[in-house]
Amino acid sequence: MAALGFLGTLALITGLIHLYLWKRLVRDTTTPGRGRRIGGMAALVLALLVPATMVATRAGVRWLAWPGYLWLAVMFYLLVLLLALEVPMAVAKLVLRRRATVAEPTAAAPEPALVVAAGAGPQGAGDAAEPPAAAGTADPPAAAAVQQPDHDPSRRLLLARGAAIFAGLTAAGVTGYGVRTAMGPPQLDRVRIPLSKLPRSMDGLRIATVSDIHLGPLRGRGHTERIVAAINRLDADIVAVVGDLVDGSVAELGEAAAPLRYLRSRYGSYFVTGNHEYYSGVEEWVQEVDRLGLRVLQNQRLEIAARGGVLDLAGVNDPSGADMGFAAGPDYAAALGDRDSSRPVVLLAHQPVAAVEAAKYGVDLQLSGHTHGGQMAPFNYLVKLQQPVVSGLGEVDGTKVYVTNGAGFWGPPVRVGAPPQITLVELRAQ
Repeated sequence: MAALGFLGTLALITGLIHLYLWKRLVRDTTTPGRGRRIGGMAALVLALLVPATMVATRAGVRWLAWPGYLWLAVMFYLLVLLLALEVPMAVAKLVLRRRATVAEPTAAAPEPALVVAAGAGPQGAGDAAEPPAAAGTADPPAAAAVQQPDHDPSRRLLLARGAAIFAGLTAAGVTGYGVRTAMGPPQLDRVRIPLSKLPRSMDGLRIATVSDIHLGPLRGRGHTERIVAAINRLDADIVAVVGDLVDGSVAELGEAAAPLRYLRSRYGSYFVTGNHEYYSGVEEWVQEVDRLGLRVLQNQRLEIAARGGVLDLAGVNDPSGADMGFAAGPDYAAALGDRDSSRPVVLLAHQPVAAVEAAKYGVDLQLSGHTHGGQMAPFNYLVKLQQPVVSGLGEVDGTKVYVTNGAGFWGPPVRVGAPPQITLVELRAQ
């Protein structure tokens, strides 16, 4: 039922968006006829393509992923651009209308007729008055012969076509740039985070952090191999994979995830579930990830003894499992309760919003993903409405929160303003 509700909502939203796009890109730029009918049919097909892609890719029909998800990105940027153009378009129409009003000629008032009495005037009666003009031969007022520019359909058509061409070319260019960024290698970022409780002997402890790998219809084994190689080059003390590894079952993507067994670190590699694991068979994936050598932290905590000091490393489940009614949600008391508060604790939690609860348990640092950094700007502004930190380092009620952009993508293979990322977090003693 939840899946049907999601698809119904998606179909409604995409239908309304495509209706708007049809009005601006087809109706406003064409005259009634064959071209408008073809444009209407294309808009209908593209509106159906989006939900069809969602269903088909989940059913294993992967050939539809590229055209469907690419159109989703183009659709998004067309919508953003056309909405942004609404105000300047309205201003342009107003200016044209005012110019037309100023330029409108006024009908000249008729000159009064000169009546001359018979026999009057210097010429006397011998000069007969000119006969009146024949009915129907009078010149019409000048204004009646002028078609007003503000009612000229060619001007409106030219303006609409200019806006459509600009939006179309810009959306295509931004999408192309985003594809190149998303399909490229993740950038390696390094961030130093001071922790007041970190022992001096553990100063410089390094945690390679990656999230949102999103193995699926557009990303396979090669994607995993590239990520593993990049992490291993960092020579990290700890590896943290903070959720959303897959978009499919173990049967479909087990081979694609297999290179994770080659991850190297001094004190272990760790994993927590993201929301997409619950859409993909979470129990099988927990077993598979564990088989590949990563310790899965399910509302658990363990001690990392390193360099003569001790650090607590905890992990909580993503709340999606509980929301969907078939798995335990996050249990902060189990993961963070009854511990030595003099020791620093680093929490792995897929969603940044977990920090609201984690802060109540004195968590020093939370490592998260989920947001993709917004993935496609300006979508990051909407993500900010749900998550306290979208990308990079922030703070929630005294708990430091670092959010990595993720190494993959979900849906459109497009990243704009949020490149794929692997982060080396270096803990510093204060």
